[in-house]
Amino acid sequence: MISEKLVKLIEDNAEELTKSWLRDVRENPTTPTYQTFPEEKLYQRAHFVYSQLGHWISRETGKGEVRGYYLKLGEERFNEGFALYEVVSAIILLKRHLWLHILSDGQLSTAFELYQSLELNNRVVLFFDRAVYYAIIGYEDAVRNKTAKGKGFLGKIFGGNKKKKKKK
Repeated sequence: MISEKLVKLIEDNAEELTKSWLRDVRENPTTPTYQTFPEEKLYQRAHFVYSQLGHWISRETGKGEVRGYYLKLGEERFNEGFALYEVVSAIILLKRHLWLHILSDGQLSTAFELYQSLELNNRVVLFFDRAVYYAIIGYEDAVRNKTAKGKGFLGKIFGGNKKKKKKK
């Protein structure tokens, strides 16, 4: 059972987590486009993830829901001009700030609390791994759709694996 206490800690501190992530993503050399993107939009996006974490990692939430959200996210970030490495870095930073907050809160003092945090860690890692994976697919799909129509180098690379049938 995922520790509801730890999930509640994360969701209750979504604003603080978001602000911490926002400071980092606005200064981090791995996220240059995030430094010029409207702060309010970035805040809303990160806050949504933190405030909904319990839903995202619950066993009732199917991977299809995570898949749909992050496929769309990857496509949106491509259309907004973010580099793929930046998108991945921003997601990794979301996860990092979450764990830094849990560790700094001091609620992991007993063996049982450590066990609960390990269980939570497993679900959170799975969620963020899926988020990264589907964001990359969504991003690549957007690249493929944009460049497949072109005849240039990128069109050949991202044009897909479909073999054209020869006309008879």
